[in-house]
Amino acid sequence: MECEQVAQLLPDYLQGDLGLDQQQNVEAHLKRCADCAEEVALWKKLSLLPVEQPSPGSRARFEAMLQAYQAGRSTAPKSHSRWGERFPSWNSLRWLRSPLGRVAWSAALLAVGFICGLYLANSRFSSQDLAALESELASMKQMVVLSLLQQQSAGARLEGVTWSTRDQQLDPKVLSALLHTLRYDPSVDVRLAALDALSRHAGQPQVRTSVVNALQDQQSPLVQVALIDQLVEWHDREAAPHLEKLRQSPNLNPAVRQRADWAISKLN
Repeated sequence: MECEQVAQLLPDYLQGDLGLDQQQNVEAHLKRCADCAEEVALWKKLSLLPVEQPSPGSRARFEAMLQAYQAGRSTAPKSHSRWGERFPSWNSLRWLRSPLGRVAWSAALLAVGFICGLYLANSRFSSQDLAALESELASMKQMVVLSLLQQQSAGARLEGVTWSTRDQQLDPKVLSALLHTLRYDPSVDVRLAALDALSRHAGQPQVRTSVVNALQDQQSPLVQVALIDQLVEWHDREAAPHLEKLRQSPNLNPAVRQRADWAISKLN
C-alpha cells in the first residue's frame, strides 16, 4: 500500500470505520513508513485539544433567535449543522479527503506547536527563540483559518471560525475574512458562528461597523435577530437609525420587526 492510498483512508482509520482487511493494511504500512506514522500520531494528539464552549452571549440570544427561526423557517436556508456546535477533531476528519495535502498538514503543524509549548515550559530558551516560535505558530494558525474559511464545505468553514477563536488578538487578514464571512457566507450556521467570534473583538471599530452594515444584507431572520441582539449587548446607540431603516422593510419577518422595535427602545 502506497502513502497516497493511506492518506485517503486515514479519516476512516482514525474513526475506526475501516474494514478489518483495510485496517490491517494501513497498520502494516504505518509500521514501515515513518512519515505516515508521524502524521497519524499528530492527528491523535490534535484530537485531545480542548473543545471550546459557546459564550454567555450566545446562550442569551438563543431564545429570541429560535422564535425568529420558527417564524421564518420556510424561507431561511437549511443546514445540517447547528450554530455554536463545536466539531470534535475526529468528526472534522471527513472533509479532509480533498484538501488533505494543504489544510491537514497545517492543522497537524499546529498540534506540533501545542506539544512544543508543553515541552518549552520545562526547557530554557532565549527570548528571541521564543519570539520566533510564537511568530511561526501565529503564521501557521492564520494559514489554517484562512484555508478552512475558503473551503466549499460549510462544516470546514465552521471549523475555521472555531480555530479563529483560539487567539485573543485576531490577525488582520483573519479579521477581514471573518467580516466577509459574516456578510456573505451562504450558510446561516457559519454566519452565526462568525458573529459569535467577532463579538469577542467589539473594541475594534470595523467590527461594530460591519455588524451594523450586515443588517441590510441578511435574509435569514435567525441572523437578523442575532445581529440586533449583539448591537443591544454592545449598547451601540449609533445603530438605532439602521434598526429603524430595517424595521421599515416591507417584507421583514414579523419576529425580526418586533425585535428591532425592542432594540430601538433599549438604545434610545
